[in-house]
Amino acid sequence: MKIIPAIDLHEGKCVRLYKGDFDRVTHYSDQPLEVARAYAALSVDDLHIVDLDGARTGSQQNARVVRQLCADSPLVVQLGGGIRDGDRVKYWLENGVTRCVVGSVAVAEPERVAAWIDDFGADSIVLALDVTIGEEGPVLATHGWTQSTGLSLWDLLDRYSTLGAKHLLCTDISRDGAMSGPNVELYTEILRRYPDIRLQASGGVRDIGDIRRLKEIGAPAAITGKAMLDGKISAAEVDSFLRSA
Repeated sequence: MKIIPAIDLHEGKCVRLYKGDFDRVTHYSDQPLEVARAYAALSVDDLHIVDLDGARTGSQQNARVVRQLCADSPLVVQLGGGIRDGDRVKYWLENGVTRCVVGSVAVAEPERVAAWIDDFGADSIVLALDVTIGEEGPVLATHGWTQSTGLSLWDLLDRYSTLGAKHLLCTDISRDGAMSGPNVELYTEILRRYPDIRLQASGGVRDIGDIRRLKEIGAPAAITGKAMLDGKISAAEVDSFLRSA
């Protein structure tokens, strides 16, 4: 199982949002490169970068910082936030990004994203599907979590399972940045329904115990931002976990 540390960018700085709320920002560093270097010193292989401004507006305002992170980091970089057309996918794949993470457009225009999977390969595209949990199950949200679609996660994943999608990053919005634990029930059901999907569990990870629980249910990867930034997961714990994985 992979541990994928995250850097969320807002106005060029490393931050975290509480449940995607731009009015509830925790500032961590004015130097995202230093954060990335600290992650690269761990035993991890991957780095998850989110352009929060891009996710909200569709315009990648942190592109310069992202390019610096890609150039400086030895880690495999996946990037999300504001990637909404094929030209941007192509640009980032040619400029240091290994996987492009697509969210709002993946919900609104599955056929277009399916074309990107065909053009660039299934390993180059990660579906980022963010959900709230309602009475009828997980419901999709888009545009930096500001808009609820009323669409079922299962209906969309059923469609993508026939379109060649390979990587899925799924976030329970209510858990993100809340340090309340990951939604294990949600991820268990995703793995049961779609065993061929490479799931990245995201949102709510508090400590290495949560990572172990996700490993127990068979999650291929977990993304963690706040827990690592706050020191709730130590470098020694990451190293020990990955050595035993």
